[in-house]
Amino acid sequence: MQHPLQITNHNLLLSGEDEENIRNKAAKLEQFCDRIISCHVTVDAPHQHKNKGLLYELHIHIAVPGEELVVKHEPNESLRTAIRDAFDAATRQLKEHAQRRSGEARRHSG
Repeated sequence: MQHPLQITNHNLLLSGEDEENIRNKAAKLEQFCDRIISCHVTVDAPHQHKNKGLLYELHIHIAVPGEELVVKHEPNESLRTAIRDAFDAATRQLKEHAQRRSGEARRHSG
């Protein structure tokens, strides 16, 4: 990653363990795309749902050359689950991006 990971939190304080979990998962994204320019993770607990209680949302913005990938995953009652699900979605998007890029490279070189 060319720029350091940014983590922003709204309406909650992240524990050291949760922040470390986010840092580890963000570092693993580079396994799927080595051209990540930056990654910004926003963790939000925007409101308390009357039937479910507190819900956590993660938004992940990943800048790669020529494109910005944005992950906004469904809110979850568990912060750890919200982190896992958002980074799973980010991984899928990065894999798709890498496949598109390799397909374009093959078309241009062939």
